[in-house]
Amino acid sequence: MIETGLRKGEAAALQWSDIDLKERTLSVAKTLDFQAKDRSELFGDTKTYNSTRVITISQSLANDLHFLKKYQNQNKIALNDVYQHDLNLVLCRNDGDFLPKSTLFNAFSRILKRAGLPQFPIHSLRHTHAVLQLEAGADMKYLQKRLGHGSMQITADVYAHVSKKIENDTMDKFEAYTKNILN
Repeated sequence: MIETGLRKGEAAALQWSDIDLKERTLSVAKTLDFQAKDRSELFGDTKTYNSTRVITISQSLANDLHFLKKYQNQNKIALNDVYQHDLNLVLCRNDGDFLPKSTLFNAFSRILKRAGLPQFPIHSLRHTHAVLQLEAGADMKYLQKRLGHGSMQITADVYAHVSKKIENDTMDKFEAYTKNILN
């Protein structure tokens, strides 16, 4: 989630058919309803029309996903009929079933604890991704599309002010630029 900026429901709904490891793209077209009463209600629409999108992933994430796919294929063979082949989920239990929201939250909490970090909501991974993208030089329009926001204004309102690094880098660029003009 920190590498993609996906919402928790979008990440939980990812199926292998949504990922092209060769092209390094990920299609977001649905969300997982953690409160679904039965399997027919498990997948729902994305948060908004603009949330349906295709994003590029890093080579390191593509490599990790390739490794995960191999691991899951071993489980499919070992568990055979017990494995939930029909779901074809990327993030799943060892038997291919979906991860309950509590499992996802608890796993994130354990990772933070092991790393000696304070507890944060899992949605903070989306915000962290956005800030890292901006610090790396991504522009607001790119980030808007990547996050699936309806307008660039939404993205700018949420993320434009959050990083001291961006503020310092921008001021350094301004100073270097005006130095040549004013001297």
